[in-house]
Amino acid sequence: MGTFFLYLVSLLPFWFLYLVADVLFALLYYIVGYRRIVVQENLLNSFPEKSTGERKVIEKKYFKYMADLMMETIKSVSMPAKSVRKRMICTNPELMEHYFSQGKSIIAAAGHYGNWEMACLSFGFLTDKRRMIVYKPQSNEVFTDFFNSTRSRFGATMISMRQTLRKMIEYKNQVTFTVLASDQTPTREDAKHFVNFLNQPTAVFLGVEKLSKVINCVVIFYKIDLIKRGYYTYTFVPLVENPKETKPYEITEIHVKYLESLIKEKPEYWLWSHRRWKIKHEIVH
Repeated sequence: MGTFFLYLVSLLPFWFLYLVADVLFALLYYIVGYRRIVVQENLLNSFPEKSTGERKVIEKKYFKYMADLMMETIKSVSMPAKSVRKRMICTNPELMEHYFSQGKSIIAAAGHYGNWEMACLSFGFLTDKRRMIVYKPQSNEVFTDFFNSTRSRFGATMISMRQTLRKMIEYKNQVTFTVLASDQTPTREDAKHFVNFLNQPTAVFLGVEKLSKVINCVVIFYKIDLIKRGYYTYTFVPLVENPKETKPYEITEIHVKYLESLIKEKPEYWLWSHRRWKIKHEIVH
C-alpha cells in the first residue's frame, strides 16, 4: 500500500511537488524539528571554525534542500527517460568511453551528495556496457525492492553490498561500470579502517579500494552540481587509473578526501541528518 501511494504521488507534476516541498520544509524545520539536534551536532563537529550563525545558515539550507530531494526522489519513481535526460546531464561522458575503449572497467565512488537517486537513473543512458549499482539493504525489504526497481528502470543492475565482490569477479572479463556510495556507515564488524573526514575519525568501507584492486579498474568520482531547482549536472573526475600500483588505503584516502572537498565547498547538499559518526574509533579499537 505504501509503495502504491508513492507511485501515485510520483505522477504529480514537479511544480506541485515543489509546493509540497516548501510546506514539508516548514513542517520538518520549524514544527517537528526532524533530527535537527543530529544535524546541529554533525555541523558543529565538522565545522568548529564556523560561527553559530554560519552553521545555522547551512542547517536551514540543508533542510530546504532535503525537502526538495525527498520530492524529487519520489518523482523519480515514474519519471520518463526524456525528463531524466533533461534534468540530470553528464558533462563529460567521453571520459567513460575513453577508458572503455582501452578495455578498462570503471568504479565510480559517490556520496550522499546532491540527487544521487536521479543520477542512478541517468546512468542507464550513458553506455551499453554493463552498469551495476551497489546498494545497502534496508530493514524494510518491501521498500528496498521498490526503490531498487526504480533505480534499475533504465538498464542498471542492482547488487547487494555483500554480493559485490562475487559479481565483479563473475564479470571481470567484461567491461563494466560500477557505482558505490563511499560514505555509508559500516557495521561495527566491518569498521576496520578510520580516516579523518570532516574533522573527525570516521569509519569507512574499503569496498572501492578492494574491488578496484581485484579487477584493476579505474576509480573515478561522480560530482553532482545543482544548477537550479530540479536540474543537475554531474562530472566524472578521474582519481586512480592503476589501483594495483597504490599503497594500502591510498585509494580510500583519495576518494574520501575528494568527497570532503565537495562538502566543504557546498555543505548544504550532503546528508547531514544521517548518524554518520555513531561508530567511535576508541570503541572499535
